[in-house]
Amino acid sequence: MVSANREMAVFCFDTLVAHYNSEQAPPPAFDEGQHPLFVTWKKVVNGGEPRLRGCIGTLEARALINGFKDYALTSALRDRRFPPIQPKELPNLECTVSILTDYETALNYLDWEVGKHGMIIEFTDPDYNVRRSATYLPEVAAHENWTKIETIDSLVRKAGYNGTITESLRKRIRLTRYQSTVYTLHYSEYASYVKRTRGEAPEIAGAGVRSNNHH
Repeated sequence: MVSANREMAVFCFDTLVAHYNSEQAPPPAFDEGQHPLFVTWKKVVNGGEPRLRGCIGTLEARALINGFKDYALTSALRDRRFPPIQPKELPNLECTVSILTDYETALNYLDWEVGKHGMIIEFTDPDYNVRRSATYLPEVAAHENWTKIETIDSLVRKAGYNGTITESLRKRIRLTRYQSTVYTLHYSEYASYVKRTRGEAPEIAGAGVRSNNHH
């Protein structure tokens, strides 16, 4: 089984840095495969809790190299919940790569464990008679200290339902649970990895981001 690893997170940083510099990213140092995957960017300011800055991925299997390349940029620049990440934010970023595994159809909306499972919910919006769906990665509910019902209700809102959430609506949810392996890398760890393996620290055009002193 393929697990999320440091080289995948390095490749996501490489992809974002290359985008800012209008260059090609160096080739990735992990093997190709087909898996569902997500890329999450968080921003750490003044040693506080990392705050979400973008998170997008695919629940369908994708070729890993192109998948991480696409979603590294999409989650950084095109997550509609946030403005695009600016080059000057790079030193405060951390990147989490997730590979999703073990998809299972749950018996009901409570048939999953906080901290272990991510979940995909699907239901019909009774007000508009349209199908709605949304997902949370396994770490979300635990990080927010939510109960299962709070998690499900938040997901129902994320899916775009604005009506009253009733027990009968929850009971009609089709829930798929899954697990993931994750790897998180802070920019400072990325910069030292690049320096160690490539001989010089990353430089970002127009960001004043240099890990050395010459200009």
